[in-house]
Amino acid sequence: MSKAKVLLVEDNKLQADIIREFLSRNGYEVVTVDNGVAAFKAAQMHHVDIVLLDRILPDMDGGDVCRWLKIDPNTRDIPIIMLTAKAGLDDKISGLEAGADDYLPKPFEESELNARIFVRLRSKAHQDELKQKNRQLEDMLMRVESLAIMDPLTGLYNRRRFEAILSTEFKRSHRYNNPLSCLVIDVDHFKKINDTHGHQTGDAVLKECAQVIQNTIREVDTAARWGGEEFIILVPNTSKENGKRAAERIWKAVGGHAFAVLPGVQVTVSIGVAGIPDPAIQTTEQLIHTADVAMYEAKKKGRNRVESS
Repeated sequence: MSKAKVLLVEDNKLQADIIREFLSRNGYEVVTVDNGVAAFKAAQMHHVDIVLLDRILPDMDGGDVCRWLKIDPNTRDIPIIMLTAKAGLDDKISGLEAGADDYLPKPFEESELNARIFVRLRSKAHQDELKQKNRQLEDMLMRVESLAIMDPLTGLYNRRRFEAILSTEFKRSHRYNNPLSCLVIDVDHFKKINDTHGHQTGDAVLKECAQVIQNTIREVDTAARWGGEEFIILVPNTSKENGKRAAERIWKAVGGHAFAVLPGVQVTVSIGVAGIPDPAIQTTEQLIHTADVAMYEAKKKGRNRVESS
């Protein structure tokens, strides 16, 4: 176990030597400086665990040093014990108000100093442990949230998340009279891929398809796995005509992609496009259904193509 590192800020050389020797004897690693500016630098450079800070320093008041250490995000969590010959209540209060965690008047018993250091280090260890647990909890919550909105195989949004985004974008489109396009994508002959090469290969194909799609669309577009071998794309502020152009880019990108798990085999997609404004489309369900019908039209016409409603 590594030694706790103490920053001793003391301008009296004799007293600094006495305290440093005592601390070293009790197993601490000691960094010693004799002024406030050096204290700032040492606290940053040496990653100390605790600061013993003299109240009276040659270049500034120890209270100011304490305030600056507590303001800086890199040093604010370091416990500070203020050491001073001023034993008055007002001095003690001002030191604590400056941010000191403890206050020890001189002269002091070495055993008391050791006890106070131990208490502060133990408190800091508990705080560090709590912060670590909080970080772990935040990471876990982020993972849970991700699982709630992401498709675990492809890493794209899942159906529920897509529907929530579509609802918002659909309302915005109607409110501001902006166009909105929807693309439904189906991987051609996917059952044959599974039957011939196995489901593991089929899963890998879906993952690569998702990556190709994600790399082809804009940042403002939303891609999701709709189910099975189907994907769905929401293309905001885009007319049906321009939505079809976006679909053709995806169609070409997938058809031209060399799938690592199927060397020499071309994977193609059929894509259906729908968009608003369209007098026949008044709901999100109708928008998706219309794009879905267009996709099945592409299937009927021989697959590996784009059709719009």
